Amino acid sequence: MGPVKNPDELLKLESQVCFGVAVASREVISAYRPVLEPLGLTHPQYLVMLALWEHAPIGARELSSLLHLDPGTLSPLLKRLESRELVTRRKNPEDERAILIELTADGAKLREQALQVPVQMMQRLELDEQDVRDIQRLMGKLATAASKSRG
Repeated sequence: MGPVKNPDELLKLESQVCFGVAVASREVISAYRPVLEPLGLTHPQYLVMLALWEHAPIGARELSSLLHLDPGTLSPLLKRLESRELVTRRKNPEDERAILIELTADGAKLREQALQVPVQMMQRLELDEQDVRDIQRLMGKLATAASKSRG
């Protein structure tokens, strides 16, 4: 990284990485709302279901780690999905202290409807698959660097 050419530019709102990420995050999540509505899912619930469609059955601790959510945030999401009969929570037979999260038949079936979500979102956001991969790569790089910087 070379020397900063104009230090005053660095203090402009639009120059802040955090501002761009925060605005993009709010706007993208907002754009998901009407696409997820027919599935009856909020964006956080959709992320949980994506993880479960890929990894269920999975321990609650592992799911929490996978989603980068603390258990206190994940638990109400799981309770809501359980009340909708999309998932079940039960004691892990291999470890009585651990909870195992599984999809119900309805939860597994909902995956079929969700197949259209990524396609609709790429259309809404005017992105192609390469754009999505590029964004994921940059966001991954950003998240890793931010995590390392915290020590």
